[in-house]
Amino acid sequence: MKSPTRIAALTGAAALALSLAACSPGASQNTSDEGSGTTVTFRLWDDVAAPAYEESFEAFMEQHDDIDVEVEVVPWDDYWERLPLDFQSGDMADIFWTNTSNFGRYVDNGNVINISEEIGDDHDEWVESVTSLYERDGSLWGVPQLWDSIALFTNEDLLAEAGVDPSDLTWSDGSANDTFLEAAKALTTDAEGRHPDDAGFDPGSRQTYGYNGSADLQAIYVNWIAEAGGLFQDENDDFAFASPEGERAFQYLVDTINTWYVAPSAAETNTNGDAARDLFVQGKMGLFQSGPYSLRHIADNADFEWGIAPQIAGPEGRVSVVHGVAALGNADTEHPEATVEVLKWLGSAEGQAPLAEQGVSFPGAVDAQDAFVDYWEAEGVDVSPFIEAANGETTPAPVGPEVNAGANEIVPILQDMFLGGSDVAAKLREAQDAGNAAME
Repeated sequence: MKSPTRIAALTGAAALALSLAACSPGASQNTSDEGSGTTVTFRLWDDVAAPAYEESFEAFMEQHDDIDVEVEVVPWDDYWERLPLDFQSGDMADIFWTNTSNFGRYVDNGNVINISEEIGDDHDEWVESVTSLYERDGSLWGVPQLWDSIALFTNEDLLAEAGVDPSDLTWSDGSANDTFLEAAKALTTDAEGRHPDDAGFDPGSRQTYGYNGSADLQAIYVNWIAEAGGLFQDENDDFAFASPEGERAFQYLVDTINTWYVAPSAAETNTNGDAARDLFVQGKMGLFQSGPYSLRHIADNADFEWGIAPQIAGPEGRVSVVHGVAALGNADTEHPEATVEVLKWLGSAEGQAPLAEQGVSFPGAVDAQDAFVDYWEAEGVDVSPFIEAANGETTPAPVGPEVNAGANEIVPILQDMFLGGSDVAAKLREAQDAGNAAME
């Protein structure tokens, strides 16, 4: 089970959609319980988060005996197809989960409640880098629920053997400031224990890899573009990565795979978004850049000592993608006052506490974060680098009502580029032009 907040690697038609595919049965139906008052329905796609919400709403209903809240789980495979159909038919839930690459179209269509107008500033503190993702046309449209930033999972055994300190690694092509490449090479070995700079090194027999350089949007290249001083999208939501800064970031990443051999082949990672993670948990990768969505799988499967360090910095410093899930209110709800009351609860630290206490993900309410930190501290894991990343320099996850259509066009072009043998600048221009044309 993957995290509710992970963005899929750029593979296939769901390129910028979240990668979690919930395994629950079909959604429950909207019902009205006349005996106990108004029923507000809450829809999400994750059957891991659902029990935490059930616990949260039990506490809410104890305080609001005139409002019932019903949780309905629609599996990921059906979720985005169902949303527009249910809006059209009038069967849409009163409150629903969404992500950054999908919310814009529902705002533009007038489908959702304006949070700025209905709640305003009367709420617990929210993580600003997540809140800003759901602002459009000068208003806030979603109540932050869960979020991810990026950090570096480390294999402490491999790092100790290679003499690598992961606390402050920087990529900077052609510069003495680059401390990352030598570390990645030291962590990469072939069947004879040779490193990439050693005579006779055989990349075809690699036993360990330094880093997960790959066509992973959320964990890798949007961060690297920003760290080179560039943008993945501009202020108009158009793709803007075909720039000198974008070329610098992508060329370096392509070279980690095809020139320096410190990252796995793109032929493997292009088709399997979990390939690098699997290599890490098998003890075959020293540095695995990812988000909190990888925590549970690593904790359950890695049989070596591992830790979390700050992500790799770039020429312009360390910049993390921040992505989040928000709860949106249905503007056509039959119960507007009750729906707003539930939205207020969903934005409170008390309402989000079960999400944190059950280790689902970092909560959007700042005062609930300690519970998530405590959950992982009890398992011997320090997750503070993710908080530091979210509070530092950040870059947004992909946004815009047509960004998925654009992503479908850039996917095969970028994947082909990562295979090597192509002119990076030309491929970026081709991908950007195709993606922007699809979003027109």
